[in-house]
Amino acid sequence: MAPKSSNPDFLNGVPELLLLRLLARRPMYGYELVQAIRLASDGELEFGEGCIYPILHRLERDKKLASKRETVGGRSRVVYRVTPAGRKKLEQQQSLWEQTMLAIEKVLHGEDDRGNASIS
Repeated sequence: MAPKSSNPDFLNGVPELLLLRLLARRPMYGYELVQAIRLASDGELEFGEGCIYPILHRLERDKKLASKRETVGGRSRVVYRVTPAGRKKLEQQQSLWEQTMLAIEKVLHGEDDRGNASIS
């Protein structure tokens, strides 16, 4: 299999959803989130720190996340956690994502415009 150069363009907005989901499970620091996404997706999704940190800062500015400086493994880290407003945003985004996925599945694997089942 050829190495993947980058994530597909249609993944815009997905990093935010994934960050909120992971942080709803437990507080984490930035690099830990980058690694968690990569590991949880078996390497299919890789968002660098240059992508993740601006989203974390925006979510914190919008009161969806809170942060606290902590010592982790002997190093000072900024650890993020989801706020109640962040949990609400996560619920909304996850619902929208699931609806979108179902709609895409219908188009990709559903009936053609004459009501006949699609041929894959």
